[in-house]
Amino acid sequence: MATATAVAAQLPKDETLRCWERDQAQLKADVIEQDTEEWQSNPSFSGLERVGGVDLSYVKGEDTSACASLVVLSYPDLEVLYEDCRMVVVDAPYVAGFLAFREAPFLVEAVRRLEERQPGLRPQVLLADGNGILHHRGFGIACHLGVLTGLPCIGVAKNLLQVDGLANNELHKEQIQDLQAGGDTFPLLSISGRILGMALRSYTKSTKPVYISVGHKMSLQSAVRLVHSCCKYRVPEPIRQADIRSREYIRKHAEGTSAALSRPVRMSEDADSEQ
Repeated sequence: MATATAVAAQLPKDETLRCWERDQAQLKADVIEQDTEEWQSNPSFSGLERVGGVDLSYVKGEDTSACASLVVLSYPDLEVLYEDCRMVVVDAPYVAGFLAFREAPFLVEAVRRLEERQPGLRPQVLLADGNGILHHRGFGIACHLGVLTGLPCIGVAKNLLQVDGLANNELHKEQIQDLQAGGDTFPLLSISGRILGMALRSYTKSTKPVYISVGHKMSLQSAVRLVHSCCKYRVPEPIRQADIRSREYIRKHAEGTSAALSRPVRMSEDADSEQ
């Protein structure tokens, strides 16, 4: 059976979006917003040994040639144990709110390759550069990756998604100024008063926060604690290393050539869909 992404390439845009929205709604029902692992309730995360990070970096000047990267770091030392970088062709269009239909297939495949090749290095939690339930329809790429891989997943965004009453206005800027030290936070409240995520000053020397939201199988409180503990700089180390290594891979293997690019491995509809 064809996947949503494969079918979408053959459909008019409005039909594509309806298809993606339907898949998001179906997958959203499987999201778990509470802690599910014993290590998550431990103040020092005792029992957590491997933290994963994913990123997809594009070849400069192109919007279809990219490098998908998965890294696994030791915890709490944050040393790289595993990395997987692969050039891919991104053939799904970018539409705001549907990032995962464009990028998630490659990142899910990277996790699956790891599980097949070195299952002992499978991450116990995955950090994604993007949002989780802080999303237009409550199902961002971190939720998408979490549901499809079965891993606890956290969304870590560098910019505020202005949705459901959230705005980068003067009040928001004042709240950021009130974050005085690394670890300081404030909640991101929807119009209805629901907490969609947290703004975190992840690094004392950084004046810009990161925006954390639940992806899957982890509470917001635990997610914030873990992200802060993974920060040597503003961006948590698993995502930072995935980004650094994907960009370096592009410099070494892909600049000026399309020969290294491979077509995406399609997901089955059973293990399906997005941001």
